[in-house]
Order: sequence, then C-alpha cells, then structure tokens
Amino acid sequence: MQRLYDFLRRHPTGVDSFWALLLLGISGLSIAEGAGSGSRAVLVLTTLTLCLVIALRRRFPEKMLLLATAAGLVQLACDISANVADFAMLVIIYTVASGGTRWASRYALVGGLAAPAIASLRWPDGHQSVGQAIVATAFVTVPFVLAWVLGDSVRTRRAYWAQLEEKARRLEKEREQQAQIAVTAERARIARELHDVVAHNVSVMVVQADGAAYVLDASPEQAKQALETISGTGRQALAEMRRLLGVLRTEEGGEGGSYVPQPDVEQIGELVEQVRGAGLPVDFQVEGAPRPLPSGVELTAYRIVQEALTNTRKHGGPDVGASVRLTYFDDGLGLLVEDDGRGAQHELYESGGADGMGHGMIGMRERVGMVGGTLDAGPRPGGGFRISALLPIKPGGR
Repeated sequence: MQRLYDFLRRHPTGVDSFWALLLLGISGLSIAEGAGSGSRAVLVLTTLTLCLVIALRRRFPEKMLLLATAAGLVQLACDISANVADFAMLVIIYTVASGGTRWASRYALVGGLAAPAIASLRWPDGHQSVGQAIVATAFVTVPFVLAWVLGDSVRTRRAYWAQLEEKARRLEKEREQQAQIAVTAERARIARELHDVVAHNVSVMVVQADGAAYVLDASPEQAKQALETISGTGRQALAEMRRLLGVLRTEEGGEGGSYVPQPDVEQIGELVEQVRGAGLPVDFQVEGAPRPLPSGVELTAYRIVQEALTNTRKHGGPDVGASVRLTYFDDGLGLLVEDDGRGAQHELYESGGADGMGHGMIGMRERVGMVGGTLDAGPRPGGGFRISALLPIKPGGR
C-alpha cells in the first residue's frame, strides 16, 4: 500500500488525468441525455476544456485558472448553463489557493464569489422571488468559498512545515559548525599541551646532553649526573605525553580515567628547581598570600612559566639568568618572568614566527585569552626579555 501511495505522489499528473477522464465520462452521459442548453458542440468544447483543466491543474495552475475562466465566459456567451464539468472550477480554485502565487489565489477567490451571482443573473429562475434568489445564490457560493479556504489552509500548513524543516536544517548545520569549532579548539588545546611538554623537556635534555658531551672526558661524574637528568626528564616527558594521549583514548574497563593531575601553581617551584638543575640560574619569589585558584588559571600560570623559561634557554644566550615572580592579588594572579639574556627575535613574539617557530608564544596568548587575562611580552629595557601576565580569578572559580 505504501508503494502505491509513493507512486501516486511521484506522478501527480497521472492521478489528475484519471480524475479528468472520470469527469469526462460523467459529463459525456449528461451530454448524451441532452442536459444543458445551447449548442451541443460548444458544450462538448467547454467540457473538454474543463477536463483539461483538471488534468493539468498541478503542472500549470495559473494557466489552467485562466483557461477555466475562458471556458466560463464561453458558457455565458453561448448560453451553456451550469453542468457537471463546472466542478473543475471548484478544483482549480482549491489548487491555486494552495499554491504560492498570491495574485492567482486572490483572483480565484474573487472569481469564486462572483461566478454564482453572474450565473444567477444569466439564468434566472422565474419561480423564485428576489429573496429566494439571493439565498440560493449564497448557498451556491459556499462551495466556492470552502474550496478556496481549504486550499489556503493547505498552503499555510505547507509553509509552516517548510519553515520547520528549514529551521531543523539550520539547527543541524549550526550543530555541525559547533562540533567543528569544538574539534578545532580541542586540537589547539592538545597542540599547546604537547608543545609545552615536548619543548620544555627536550630543551632540558639537549642542554644536559651538550653539557655531558663537553665534560665527558674531563669530569665523568658530571657527565653521569647530566645523563641521569636526561633520563629523568625523558621519563617525565613520556609520562605527560601518555597522560595527554590517555585523555584522547580511554579504554573500556581499563584505567583510562585515572590520569596524572594537571600541573598547578604549587608545582612551579619544582619546575624552577628542574630548570636550575639544567644549568639556568632562576630567582623565584612568591608575593601575597597563596590560596586556591581555578584549575584553568593554575594550569595557565604553570605553562606560561614553563614556556618562558624554555625560551630563555633557547634564545637567552650564554651566562643568562632569569627571575620568576608570582603575585597573588585580591582579584587575580600576576606573573612576571624576566631574563638578562639577548632576548628573542622580534618576529617570534609579535607574529608567532614565520618559519614554524614561536608556537609557544602563540600558545601562551591563547591560554591567557581563554581565562580572560592579559599578556605582555617583549624586550626588557637594558637587555633581556620579559613576559608579564595577569590572570583574573572568576567568581565561583574552582
């Protein structure tokens, strides 16, 4: 049954043609019995015309409306009284009212209201009084009005469903866009985390490896200590990378939900000690009363210090020293990381690097922006480099 229904929906003209043939058959019986007045040839012509209107009403609704009007005018001119084929006028009024062409709908309404009155005047019933003629005309007008009202309600319902479908498509598209934005943001977050982990730890390993190679023959003990530092730093880097990858790939029934906590402000001291052990003198001070901070602020503070000290080792040159200041304010956390080296190239802290370098500075700005803070990075007066950040504490933060 569903297949038949789908077939009929795909072939509306075929369905209309069937009804047109049915109407033609019924009208043919009336013509054979001599129903109606006027020329039989004109009656046949108007009947065929109105049946054609039924057959093509959905393919050419406006044209069929005008054709039905022409058939009605011919009936008036040739004294062809109302007959069965005039039912096509009700059908075409419904069709154009359910369509989207406003002028045709209005035209059909006016025509439907006028047709019964014109027919009553053209073929008056001598046995009716004026009042009875008016009542009869009004009664005949009702089917035309109902046909138009039904068609207009169908048009309104179609427009409503079309609007709902468009809204659903729009919402689906917005969901896809939001999903893409979320994926992009997650990729950027993972890229920042990987960069901070890899850049910092590999930088320490490179410095220690160079130092070990330099003192390998003269001081084997120092070379051994450097190699132990490299080993410990490598294990730490692997642990942090496993944690990041574990967030992306959680195995059912495993220990995927037990990850190492994200670094926080309290671990900045350990970070400074690690950097000192790698050969970079760092002065570390905390001002104000330490207190719990939102996790996003703590992670951002740790990563900023980590990246700043990594950049100091990379770009500061020989005999460089650095200082780290943490300041607890009532409404936020202040960070100041300075060094007395030769500083970074201008393009690294302005545009993020044109050759693939400087991604750490981009990551710092993104992190600070995500917590609603401000970041200022650039050369120090008198030499060196300075990174200053203010991270606000949002209400209800932890």
